[in-house]
Amino acid sequence: MPNYLSPGVYVEEVEAGSRPIEGVGTATAAFVGLAEKGPVNAPTLVTNWSQFSQTFGGFLEGSYLAHSVYGYFLNGGGSAYIVRIGADGHAPSAQAELPSAKDKSLAGYRVLALEGGQPGNDIQVEVAEASQPSDDTFKLIVTRGKDREEYDNVTTRKGKNNVLTAVKTASKLIQLEEIGTAGALEKVPAPGKVTLQGGGGTMPARVTPDEYVGNSADRTGFAGLEAVDTVTMLSVPDLMAAYQRGMIDSEQVKAVQLAMIAHCELMGDRVAILDAPPGLNAQQIREWRVDKAGYDSKYATLYWPWVKVFDPLAGQANFVPPSGHMAGIWARSDDTRGVHKAPANEVVRGAISLELQVTKSEHDLLNPQGINVIRAFPGRGIRVWGARTLSSDPAWRYINVRRLFNYIEGSILLGTQWVVFEPNDMALWERVKRTISAFLVRVWRDGALFGATPGEAFYVKCDGELNTSETIDAGQLIVEIGIAPVKPAEFVVFKIAQFSGGTSLSE
Repeated sequence: MPNYLSPGVYVEEVEAGSRPIEGVGTATAAFVGLAEKGPVNAPTLVTNWSQFSQTFGGFLEGSYLAHSVYGYFLNGGGSAYIVRIGADGHAPSAQAELPSAKDKSLAGYRVLALEGGQPGNDIQVEVAEASQPSDDTFKLIVTRGKDREEYDNVTTRKGKNNVLTAVKTASKLIQLEEIGTAGALEKVPAPGKVTLQGGGGTMPARVTPDEYVGNSADRTGFAGLEAVDTVTMLSVPDLMAAYQRGMIDSEQVKAVQLAMIAHCELMGDRVAILDAPPGLNAQQIREWRVDKAGYDSKYATLYWPWVKVFDPLAGQANFVPPSGHMAGIWARSDDTRGVHKAPANEVVRGAISLELQVTKSEHDLLNPQGINVIRAFPGRGIRVWGARTLSSDPAWRYINVRRLFNYIEGSILLGTQWVVFEPNDMALWERVKRTISAFLVRVWRDGALFGATPGEAFYVKCDGELNTSETIDAGQLIVEIGIAPVKPAEFVVFKIAQFSGGTSLSE
C-alpha cells in the first residue's frame, strides 16, 4: 500500500476486475515426411506453398508430403509446421572438377556439394580473375539460386588465402578436394563455369519407424513437436509412402500410428489425422479398422478412401492419402464457421476423383466404426461425409466436440496465468469466476454451446465447498467448469404421413 504523508492529490492505477481471456488458435497443422531438401528434424513454420517449395523443394517421387501440404493450403490451411525426416546422408552428392589452366585435360580440384541429393545439381562454380591478379591467385564464385558466395584473391599455395582453407571455413554450399600431386601453379584452375552434377535422388534407401516417431529429448520426428504448443493437427502422409515402397510393414505402420495417437493424448491439445493403407475396398477397410488396427482414442480420426490429385512431377493424376486435404478443411471450417462446427459436408478442393466410389450401404457399415468416408455426389462434387473420432465413448464421438474442448481448455489455461500466487481468498474466487464466465458467454454467443441462456450452456463453480481449508493449505485453487457443447445433426429425419384434409365451417 502507498504511503500518504503530505497533503495533495494522488493518482493510482488499480485492477479493473476480471481480465479478458483470448481464444487460442485451432488451425495449425504439423506434417512429417520426406522432402527434397531443407532442415532435418527441425519443425519449420511455413504459411503458404511458396515458402514450402523454397525451403523443402517441390514434389518428390515416392513421397506424399508435398502433395499433402499443397492440398492443405489449397483447402484453406493457414500455417503449418514441417518436420523433414529420412535425410540419412547416403544420397550421392553432386560434384564437378575444375580443369587446370595449364592443361585442361587435367584437374587440380574436385568440387562437392555439402548437401547430398538433387539440390546439389543446382550449384554453379565460376573461376574468374582476381582483383589483385598474379600467377596463382583467382576469384571463386559459388551460386545456387539466390545464394551466392565469393572468394577473392584465393591461391593454390599454402597460407591464410589458400582456397581449400577459405572454402572450408566459410562455404555453406560446397567443399573442395585436391586431386593428384601436382604443384601449386599447375593446380590453378582455368577461368570458366562448371555446374555440379550427379546428385542422386533424395529418397532414402530405408526409413525406420523410429525416424517418424523420433525422440522429444533430441527434438526428432513428431515427438519433437512437443516443444511447439501451437500445433493442433498431426499428419504423417509419408508413412504410407514408405509402406507402399516396402520400407516398413503393416505392423510398423500400426506402431507409428499408435505413437501418433499417444503423442496427441500426451499433449492434450492436438488431434491425429490417420491415413488408411491404399487399395482397400469397403469390407477390407472395415476389417483393417476393427480387427487389425483397433484404435480407440478421442484424439484420432481416420479418413478413407484416398483422393486422386494431379501430380506435376509425373504429368498425370495419382492417388494420395487424404490427411493433408482434411487438415485444410478443418482449418477452413474453423475460419468460416468456428471450431464448434463439424468439419464435414465440405468440398475437397483439388480432388479429381476417389480411389473407390462408396455406396450408401457400404457407408452404413463404416460410419459406426468411426471411419470418415469421402464421397462423390452428383452435382455436388467430392465431399467429406463423416465427422467422427475413433473413440468408443459416445461423449467424444464427434471431432468438433473434442476440438472445442481443446480450444476452451487452451484458452482458459493461457488466460488465467495471472491467478498463480494471488491471495487465495473469496475475492480471487469471484474474479476467476467472472473471468471464465465472460469468456464462456462469448463462446455461447458464437453458437458453440447448447442452451437458450448462458445458465443452460455452462456453469462455473468456485466456492468454499470446492476450496476447503485443506486444499487452501495445500496451495490449490479448484474451479469446476461444465459446458454443453453443440453436437452435429448427423442424421436428419423427416417424418411424413398422409393427412386427410377437409374443410369446416364455423359461425
